[in-house]
Amino acid sequence: MTEPETKTKTPGKSKTAAQRAEAAPPRVRRTRRAALAAAAAVLAGLAVPSTAGAATGRDPGDAAPAPARYTHQTLNWQPCARQPALDCATMTAPRDWHHPGVGADLTIAVSRHRATGPAERKGTLLMAAGGPGGTGLLRPANLAAGAPAVAAAYDIVGFDQRGVGESTKAVCQTEAEMQEFLAGDYRDQSPAAIDRVIANSRKLAASCQERSGDLIPYLTTEQTARDIDLFRGLLGERKLSYYGPSYASMIGAYYATLFPRRVERMVLDSNIGFDGTWEKYELGQPMSFQRRFDEDFVPWLAARDTTYHWGSTPEQVRAHWEQRRAALHDSPIVEGSVTIGPNQLDSLAMSAIYRASDFPELARILAAVDNWQGLDQATRTAVAKVFASYLSPEFLAEYFAVTCNDTPWTRDLDTWIERGAENTARWPLAGARTLAFSAVCAAWPVAPAPEVKVTGARLPTTLMLNSVHDPATYYEAALGAHRALRGSRLVTVTGSGDHGQYPTSNTCVSGVVERYLLDGEAPARDLTCASPQAG
Repeated sequence: MTEPETKTKTPGKSKTAAQRAEAAPPRVRRTRRAALAAAAAVLAGLAVPSTAGAATGRDPGDAAPAPARYTHQTLNWQPCARQPALDCATMTAPRDWHHPGVGADLTIAVSRHRATGPAERKGTLLMAAGGPGGTGLLRPANLAAGAPAVAAAYDIVGFDQRGVGESTKAVCQTEAEMQEFLAGDYRDQSPAAIDRVIANSRKLAASCQERSGDLIPYLTTEQTARDIDLFRGLLGERKLSYYGPSYASMIGAYYATLFPRRVERMVLDSNIGFDGTWEKYELGQPMSFQRRFDEDFVPWLAARDTTYHWGSTPEQVRAHWEQRRAALHDSPIVEGSVTIGPNQLDSLAMSAIYRASDFPELARILAAVDNWQGLDQATRTAVAKVFASYLSPEFLAEYFAVTCNDTPWTRDLDTWIERGAENTARWPLAGARTLAFSAVCAAWPVAPAPEVKVTGARLPTTLMLNSVHDPATYYEAALGAHRALRGSRLVTVTGSGDHGQYPTSNTCVSGVVERYLLDGEAPARDLTCASPQAG
């Protein structure tokens, strides 16, 4: 399947424009455009083309040398407070790598798992976190545990990227404000519901500017890539190897584009569509989440009706889902500070279908919601906690900063109202939130970051992994990223929709990755690995 068609709209032609004219008079729109233009003018001087230096034989990301206070700092490694298997340190980075003397510095938290086989050490493998919004500081311990052969040969290092975790953080909303943003039913297409969604999205964008405005413009993938190169230098490494799952595939692709001569080997797992814009990529996600839900989870649940009692055919399961969702629309469950409404049901399902191993947990929670009045208090509290754990204010602050900053977004809200309605009707699981999430970027107060065009130029062979039914980093986007990253090799995992393919029980995938990382053997061409559960 292809991504949704992108339509060019004529301003004022939307069926909702007339109703919205009084709510958004021309002078308001002019003021908003003027503010955006002013922000763009201020930021225009910050942009350094990503191809700077290409003709000189230097890396495209090379600019004037960073001040010595960054490049000559020492990493004071100490055992990590939350993970003694790792060492942790902090490094200081410029707020804006294009103007390193302007503005307050940032703190970046970094970590290290030393190679367990020093005699066979091959170098340093850096990994980053997904999201955007995930924290990566403690992830080297997980990779080391799951891939002991790699842990023997590499120092595995990680970090909390700028804006999250123990690094300098962005602040946008309180927990209560975020819950208001996520409240209600995104499927509701009534004028009042649409107005409420847009108002909440604008409020979120404004709160980011109000509370973190001096930081927000510099929370970008390009700035993070430059943080990585500072970390490389402080580690004393001429080159890095890299493993990046999910959004970290985009971080890796940007780093490799800006600093190709500093890449030894690179594995990109479950790939963002880093060949285009965030807008284009996110418009494809409603299809892929729906595909994973309808074609993988629903038949799985139907085959287990004797356990979960949600229907013995896919049609019965889907009907049961719609009935339960409608009931939550009419009467949301309130348990302490947690409200379980239709949006929360959708979000839970989306988070639980990333990996098939989470299907049983999702099924148990659906059965519990069906029987809420019959549950004991301890079970209710536990289930409510699961519903409350999907998103956090910290995650969304970074998520919107990066996705709204990195690449341009359509600013016309009538376009998003129409697209939201189309996606809701066609792919309701994730499509219903199209308006809410996209309207944040439509109202975002800063100009996009400098463009980074991924090409694969001057890079060694890069290894890419993707399953065919991944809900978040969908296969169609991975194909586009693969084409853009010239010389890469794509391992397609069939019979699977899992997000994240390494480390894995799939010996085909593990074998390819570890021959590449440990022996430098890249596949001669693209290849396919069948998922074990596919038989």
